[in-house]
Amino acid sequence: MKGFVRFAAAAALTLAGATGALAQAKEWKEIRIGTEGAYPPYNNLNAKKELEGFEIDYGNLLCEKMKVKCTWVVQDWDGIIPALQANKYDIILAGMNATEERRKQVDFTTPYSKTPIWMIGPKSTKSDDISPAALKGKSIGAQGSTIHANYVEKFYKDSTARLYPTQEEANLDLLNGRLDYIVADALALADFLKGQGKDCCKRIAEVKRDDAIHGAGVAGAVRKSDTALKALVDKAIAETVADGSLKKLEDKWFKFE
Repeated sequence: MKGFVRFAAAAALTLAGATGALAQAKEWKEIRIGTEGAYPPYNNLNAKKELEGFEIDYGNLLCEKMKVKCTWVVQDWDGIIPALQANKYDIILAGMNATEERRKQVDFTTPYSKTPIWMIGPKSTKSDDISPAALKGKSIGAQGSTIHANYVEKFYKDSTARLYPTQEEANLDLLNGRLDYIVADALALADFLKGQGKDCCKRIAEVKRDDAIHGAGVAGAVRKSDTALKALVDKAIAETVADGSLKKLEDKWFKFE
């Protein structure tokens, strides 16, 4: 699979380093996982209102490794961190990038994926120049409260930033000619371009990552007080890297050039 950076080195934690915390983690018999359910292929509610996607499969796999019972909770993106802090669930698996800004509120597990960031637009777009000067006066869509929204607002001050509650709503506005561009993870946009947006839209260019905004990669978010849970999940992530089960799920869900 092209364009996907795996975190084998980062995820290969030493078991000895986590031993002390894991002794406390034995009390975790059930873990509630919060997710958005509106960000395919990471997580999505299908036509039957059932959760599916890479993170759903991966979360269930981690629960098997941890030998705990897991239940899923669907939560709108805008309130996903406040709901964690309010004890609605214990960990977030929702395509969330581990940024320094978010670390002020939560702790993150070892990252388990990192994808390119794309800008897409109508097929009629003639230039692949996505510099702020080239896009002056253009409308750029992104999902609100995301790294992509922060990126647009920081670098495209002379463009019109349009922020949406869900990625699907941004996609629909581009599809219907109400937007000039969208910025989001390549995986989410590749899924759209292969499906609903295949006749209208195309990849314009890859966005250069800004570490301060985009963070270290997609990871699970836990409350700062739940150090034992973090250690338990980190150990399970390392095991999925070592036995190849993470790669199998990547290959299943992340199919794009």
